[in-house]
Amino acid sequence: MADQKELSYQTRADLRQKLATPIFESLEKWMEQTYSQVPPKSRTGQAIAYALWPRMKRYLQDGRIKIDNNLAENAIRPLTISRKNFLFCGNHKAAENTAIICSLLATCKTQEVNPREWLNDVIAQLPAYLEKGSGKELKELLPNVWNAKKSNEDPM
Repeated sequence: MADQKELSYQTRADLRQKLATPIFESLEKWMEQTYSQVPPKSRTGQAIAYALWPRMKRYLQDGRIKIDNNLAENAIRPLTISRKNFLFCGNHKAAENTAIICSLLATCKTQEVNPREWLNDVIAQLPAYLEKGSGKELKELLPNVWNAKKSNEDPM
């Protein structure tokens, strides 16, 4: 709801203080009562221990913090799914190269950069960057830097 309404971070924090604090307090009370009644190794015991309550409470004070980690989970899902395939890269160096390429392509995705356009442009520019004494730094070709530079060049 807050994302759809494009609420400011401060407004989000204020709403959380008003609406989520009673829920958090109720959950905290339940966790305190329940934790002593369940084995620590049980799923409930592990879940309560995993909640890391002091860190969870930061959600109430800071409107920038999301309640879940879905963005991180979605970002690593393709790598997690492909993990078994990476076992067959041939050798350690090939696996390392694959990991680097996957990381760069994931960065393209988060920066809303067309990976094909980025890759074509970077491959074309790479010889000039690898030339000794060129004074060019490879970090200029990273998707986020490349995108910012490209945006400044566009006359639109």
